[in-house]
Amino acid sequence: MKAEEFLMKASDLKNPPKLFGFKTGVPGLDDMFYTVEWTDDRPVKKPLGGIPAYSVVNLTGMPDTGKSLIAGQFAIKQASLGYPVLFVTTETPAEFLIVSLKYRAQAMWIEWDDVKDNIWIVDASRTSTLREDIPTLLDVMEEGIKTGGTHSIVIDSITGLFEDREMKARSIVRQIYSFAKTHRQTTILVNQKRSGHDEISPEAAGGFAVAHIADVNIVLWKITVMKKWEVDLYKAPIGSLVRFIRIDGCRVSGHDPRTHFFEITETGLAKVGPVLGDEDE
Repeated sequence: MKAEEFLMKASDLKNPPKLFGFKTGVPGLDDMFYTVEWTDDRPVKKPLGGIPAYSVVNLTGMPDTGKSLIAGQFAIKQASLGYPVLFVTTETPAEFLIVSLKYRAQAMWIEWDDVKDNIWIVDASRTSTLREDIPTLLDVMEEGIKTGGTHSIVIDSITGLFEDREMKARSIVRQIYSFAKTHRQTTILVNQKRSGHDEISPEAAGGFAVAHIADVNIVLWKITVMKKWEVDLYKAPIGSLVRFIRIDGCRVSGHDPRTHFFEITETGLAKVGPVLGDEDE
């Protein structure tokens, strides 16, 4: 190993990635990312139009907060735009995943027949080899990228790769992160929270291992309205389930750090709502 192999001037990098957005298919979420351009010596925010390209996103929350819905809508949206997606499922067998993705497509008014050939699935749910042997998993994923010509990766869930060995979470996530960067894949990692985790922080299974490595952290949580002050704050009746979303950091672009309401419609479509506490939104 020679030092000159790893030492370089910034000017030596001839092909740095351009900053642009990958559409998520989640109404309101793409608008939460932006870039800043200088016009007449003044900074002007410009919508990025999606999550930053080639970023690795840590999408975390308790059960039933909408993580898999966002992941599925992202996959369907990208596929509908003609960009193949590699979907790694560690929990739901492939044939049941397809049922869910068909339902997502229906909720998004997208024909399944128009997108199914652009979704490549790695089914790691049935064999522990792919979940426990990361180099083998990466070999299969690399073949999927080459064969399918994919532009993005969804792993639902990354937790499935270290569920009984959380001490290794950081090492495992680092391998996935480096792989995604090497292959220029915009990546969503669905990460599950444990019962003892703070619901509104990016901490999840493996502690902060995923959050520290990922480029973007998106946190989802929910509450059941039970107190009068919650009725006043959330504008919801007693007994209502209210969901929220927040971008808890993005090192690639500007982002809206405020807490937004998060809705799952009757048709199963996930979408971002107004800012919490902002009467004008």
